[in-house]
Amino acid sequence: MFLNQKFSKFITNFNYNFERKKILKVLSNEFLEKSFNTISNWKNYNPTPLTNLNKLSKNLNLKNIFYKDESKRFGLKSFKALGGAYAVEIISNNKKDMIVSTATAGNHGKSVAWGAKRLGLKCKIFISEFVSENRANEMKNLGAEVIRIEGNYEKSLEECKKISKNNNWEIIQDVAWPGYELVPKLTMAGYSIMVKEITKQTDKYITHVFLQAGVGGMAAGFIAGIAKYFEYIPKIIIVEPENANCVMKSIENGSLKNIKIEKQSIMGGMSCGEVSLVPWQILKDSVSSCVSVSDEFVSQTIAMLAGKYFSEEKIIGGECSTPGITSLISCCNNEDIKNQLEINQSSNILLIGCEGDADKDLYQKLLDSGKKLI
Repeated sequence: MFLNQKFSKFITNFNYNFERKKILKVLSNEFLEKSFNTISNWKNYNPTPLTNLNKLSKNLNLKNIFYKDESKRFGLKSFKALGGAYAVEIISNNKKDMIVSTATAGNHGKSVAWGAKRLGLKCKIFISEFVSENRANEMKNLGAEVIRIEGNYEKSLEECKKISKNNNWEIIQDVAWPGYELVPKLTMAGYSIMVKEITKQTDKYITHVFLQAGVGGMAAGFIAGIAKYFEYIPKIIIVEPENANCVMKSIENGSLKNIKIEKQSIMGGMSCGEVSLVPWQILKDSVSSCVSVSDEFVSQTIAMLAGKYFSEEKIIGGECSTPGITSLISCCNNEDIKNQLEINQSSNILLIGCEGDADKDLYQKLLDSGKKLI
């Protein structure tokens, strides 16, 4: 049944060379420590669960598969709560008259809106025509003004930059560009908290990590966390939608490569055609492999998470929480790749459940269609 899942493409990074010092030069110890010390003191801070997908590990004949469940992060149902809101706090620096802005596919904007609301700041959020009304309303409910732009995510970002500059709004973006690196670094530092939490949640050393990538911020922030907090360096595999595999194309190319997205992925938060500059400084050497997957298995995987097929408990995992699972199953289905990655009975795999039902309507639709496939 679900063991029929396949990847679209797999590549090896021939430039792989994981260097802790080099990574921590891009995102320093100071950045990582400050983010944890700040966020862990926020009201309602709790580490998100690290769930053992024991049924899946038994099925794949692996030692452990751990799933970091970010659906339970600050009520925002996404790891993004750690990034944008933290950047808002540091950049605003107790100023009350600041207006913050951002472009988003959904979860980052929600974090920025929540961060602004916490501090009593006004917030302007730019979204593309592909962002659902449900996600737009979530941000409006947090007090943000939502501005919808014709075109894709990149178009919404262009508009955000232009209008923010004209109005002197402070952009809180998780994407870096020349001359704009501090905020993306703060955002990435926030994401590294997941790694610190994991070191307290299991004494098993992790052998493999499957990391979702859109523009690369979460993946790079997580890798910086690995460089700081993990004693043992695992194999790091980047996972992307097949129509938006900009990290894979860049690693294959040996330098940044933008791609034109012909068809938007249902994994909207990962449907990005351009790798962010700061994450690229980390990703280009520290990623061992890249996998791309189609949308085909998203609904089935959502339904299996909810239906306790992978673990003893029901897990609410949104569309962007599924590709790590699909990639792992796919790699285990391919004997050559499985051997190359050294995935075996001794492997402790880490997957990131990066969001819950952040878009309730889409989640329900995918859950219903997925149930018919299992």
